[in-house]
Amino acid sequence: MSRDTSKGEETRALILDRALDLASVSGLEGLTIGMLADQLKMSKSGLFAHFGAKAELQLALLRHAVDRFVTSVVAPALKMPRGELRVRALVDGWIVWDRDAFPGGCVLQAAAAEYDDVEGPIRDYVVESQRDWFDTLSQVARTAIQSKAFRDDLDPRVFAFDLTNILAGYRRHARLFREPDAEALTRAAFEALLDRSRPLA
Repeated sequence: MSRDTSKGEETRALILDRALDLASVSGLEGLTIGMLADQLKMSKSGLFAHFGAKAELQLALLRHAVDRFVTSVVAPALKMPRGELRVRALVDGWIVWDRDAFPGGCVLQAAAAEYDDVEGPIRDYVVESQRDWFDTLSQVARTAIQSKAFRDDLDPRVFAFDLTNILAGYRRHARLFREPDAEALTRAAFEALLDRSRPLA
């Protein structure tokens, strides 16, 4: 890789990091090339050289967010032993991610609400990334069943469904309601889900 190529990729990553911060507050549709150029003290033409149209920037932002999410949350959790430790690591990582990764919370979760009824490539990618997350949770539950941490008759997809709704509740209570006990409520609901998932004594 040439030095110029490496520098270009570093610049692109820095642009995307700043753009994600802005999009977490304004939404993907609210983010404009002009707004980003002002924040970065760059020309609009310089940004267009990296991304072209706004839709290309939006897709690049989502892909960058997914890469960061996998690196920060999924990959470390999958290094944990199968069973509850791995499930807990995913939940702990997700809460830290939604709370601390961006000023306005998880861009991926916000995009899921922003584009749920808007057809097109952005919605398609949001659906793909959310399905990947759901499949990850299902698979982690499946391995917990195989390791006897969860009961044999547990449906992994139902477990993943319940857990994604618990995490969505965290975002609603923390971001929308601004409830100080949002994390405590989330963890209580999560512990109740674990209790229901363990083998009967």
